[in-house]
Amino acid sequence: MARAIRTEVAAGIAELVTRTGASPRLAAVLVGDDPASQVYVRNKIAACHEVGIRSEEVRLPASTTEEQVVGRIRRLDDDPDVDGILVQLPLPGGLDRTAVMLAVDPEKDVDGLHPLNAGRLLMQLDAPVPCTPAGIIELLDRAGIRIPGQHAVVVGRSAIVGRPLSMLLMQRDATVTVCHSKTPDLASFTRQADILVAAIGRPAFVRGDHIRPGAVVIDVGVNRLDDARAAASIFGEDSPRVRQVRERGTTLVGDVHPREAAERAGWLTPVPGGVGPLTVASLLRNTLRAARLRRRPAAR
Repeated sequence: MARAIRTEVAAGIAELVTRTGASPRLAAVLVGDDPASQVYVRNKIAACHEVGIRSEEVRLPASTTEEQVVGRIRRLDDDPDVDGILVQLPLPGGLDRTAVMLAVDPEKDVDGLHPLNAGRLLMQLDAPVPCTPAGIIELLDRAGIRIPGQHAVVVGRSAIVGRPLSMLLMQRDATVTVCHSKTPDLASFTRQADILVAAIGRPAFVRGDHIRPGAVVIDVGVNRLDDARAAASIFGEDSPRVRQVRERGTTLVGDVHPREAAERAGWLTPVPGGVGPLTVASLLRNTLRAARLRRRPAAR
């Protein structure tokens, strides 16, 4: 599905280049030296290259002050050749994420996290949709999974995934329950879900008894696991993932217990290789959208 979206984006970029003579340009701002963030930005830039988006990494040291980060973003706002700005999260401690996101020109906000764009999404007006929620809705649509009338339970209320996804599901006529760290007896809610989304950042937290048999389970989590015994308890002693920990020192696990979920779910996204590629594909599509809006012919 992610490859199909990339193919569609590449065709749209080719049309834009033919019409305007310029391909979209994305600036990815990375503050600090978090290894996972470096990998994510590198993968996003590689994906941009594949579809014809010009991209650059704007790297700032962890010691950069909030004022300096905001100033660098303002220069990207003012650059007429930059169509999209991505601020890689999380930011180092001491930096106010809201202040940094407010500095991004809403027209160049390809993550859909600027408050203006979040408000437009809430009002069902045209706006860039945050990439992971957009990828999840695309996944459900392309898999032929019905959303209207279904009970969707979203575990996690972050501004990046949980809250915008719950709005998108409601806009598609699902009945939505949002659960979080203060929800008592979580399993009593999740077992009601036709569509269950886990986005809490806790490895293998959602167990088999959280899942209604036959439910659609979307695992948003990407957690690094470096304990071979813990990996064996999750994947099984003979799993290649356990060997991966022993040989490479780490493996990835989602927020859903993969073996227990596989025994009960009707549909289950894998980690890695599930929501992640769709998130990147949605970023490419948002960048193309921003370029089209910025480079459209002026009204006469």
